[in-house]
Amino acid sequence: MSDRRTALLEAATRVIARRGVRGLRVEELAAEAGVSTSLIYYHFTDRAGILRHTLEFINDRAGRYTNERDPAAPPLAPRDELEQTLLLELQDTPAVRENSTAWGELRATAVFDPDLREDLAKATLEWVQEIAELLGRIRPTGPAPAHAAAAERLTALLEGLSVRWLSGSIPLGHARALLAEAVEVELSRPLPD
Repeated sequence: MSDRRTALLEAATRVIARRGVRGLRVEELAAEAGVSTSLIYYHFTDRAGILRHTLEFINDRAGRYTNERDPAAPPLAPRDELEQTLLLELQDTPAVRENSTAWGELRATAVFDPDLREDLAKATLEWVQEIAELLGRIRPTGPAPAHAAAAERLTALLEGLSVRWLSGSIPLGHARALLAEAVEVELSRPLPD
């Protein structure tokens, strides 16, 4: 991805996080990015293109900050990798706050926008599959549907905890503790035959 396009998507994420999807105006996005509106249209064609590409950007950025590891560090055990991947979605950094807020705005808008709903469903499925794969590495004898169901529960809980933390309903430490507890519950749950 070009530096210019990345800067535009970062600006779109900031605007969506701050003003919501309904508040996203191409003129404001252009001002936020310091470019002309024609450049926005050149890169994204229309508002739907901006939303679709911003969703992909948010998903990719989350993948980067939840999967970054020190190359010199020993590999994590699958359970530690699962916990770290999930808990890194609950950290008080500008990128995580922005990403999580914009993700929530896009999810809320998808209720009324079938095109966005499809893109969001695809991104959510990829995330659930990533978590299910980690669960499968932890409990290799478990059936794939059980891992998928556990991944659905954990990612849905994470989204809800993120909204509560970001809105000030619960402290970050409490959200992280609840998520870690949920991982423990899922991993101690008997596997179906």
